[in-house]
Amino acid sequence: MVAVWRTKLRENFTSWKTLQEFLHLPPEVHEQVLIQPNFPLNLPKRLAEKIEKGRIDDPLLLQFLPQKKEEGKFTGFVEHPVEDVAFQRTPRLLQKYASRNLLVMTAACAMNCRFCFRKNYPYPKSEKTGFAEELAIIENDPSIEEVILSGGDPLSLSNEILLELVLRLNTIPHIKRLRIHTRFSIGIPERIDDGFIDLLQAFKGVVYFVLHTNHPKEWDDEVEKAHTRLRKAGIVLLCQTVLLKGINDSVEVLFALFRRLINIGIISYYLHQLDRVEGSAHFEVDREEGKAIIRQLRARLPGYGVPTYVEEIPHKSGKTPIL
Repeated sequence: MVAVWRTKLRENFTSWKTLQEFLHLPPEVHEQVLIQPNFPLNLPKRLAEKIEKGRIDDPLLLQFLPQKKEEGKFTGFVEHPVEDVAFQRTPRLLQKYASRNLLVMTAACAMNCRFCFRKNYPYPKSEKTGFAEELAIIENDPSIEEVILSGGDPLSLSNEILLELVLRLNTIPHIKRLRIHTRFSIGIPERIDDGFIDLLQAFKGVVYFVLHTNHPKEWDDEVEKAHTRLRKAGIVLLCQTVLLKGINDSVEVLFALFRRLINIGIISYYLHQLDRVEGSAHFEVDREEGKAIIRQLRARLPGYGVPTYVEEIPHKSGKTPIL
């Protein structure tokens, strides 16, 4: 039987014409849209249903809509802003920081964010279902205590593949922590099913589930219930957010988002300054504006509800705090 979440994934909007009709967008907006982008349109139906009809500047739509603005060339905006390739142990295994290795699990995502820093990553052309080479490297390096699952989105893979990986990590005594970075459950909360909960609980160490969410409109009761299930299963929940012009660059929007998160047990982890990937200059917020927003959030939220404002500078020993 096909998992419910896979059925939902097939409902994603991948055609601009179909999305335009669904959102009742007027014909003139066609002039703003990049019809055949190199990084394709991919938007879950659940998120599309939350977009205000007829509105081209809806903060959810702007995150996923390919626009002709992406074609502009701007100084400092490059193909590989975080230089992932420089940190490869294999094409699927990165080490940027001490004690942690990152597995690039898959190129597949539940949604394509236009500002994705890894949209140009040279993913291996053939998808493997196992990570024997990478796990051998991890096993033979006792300095590694944490494995990070990323991509793409690791939740694009089946529970069977993920469970096989978890059980293999359990045989490596120096692996104490498993971290999963995802955006999948925002668009398709059905992905947090019984099998997924079971495989996380099968890990012998601590599991950190790091959710990427940018706007309070992304949330509804079903999305909230999915993450509450994770928390009640003993999973540590963290959140990362990217500061985006015209989407969440206001105190009120981020206050609403972070308040909702802490009220269901998700700790705000990082607020990221935009990674300067080519085609994303129209999303960049000035650092001074970002600092001002953080200062005001500190006056309105408990300390654990205010993320650290950071940027990624390649070859630094960790994320670099801006404030």
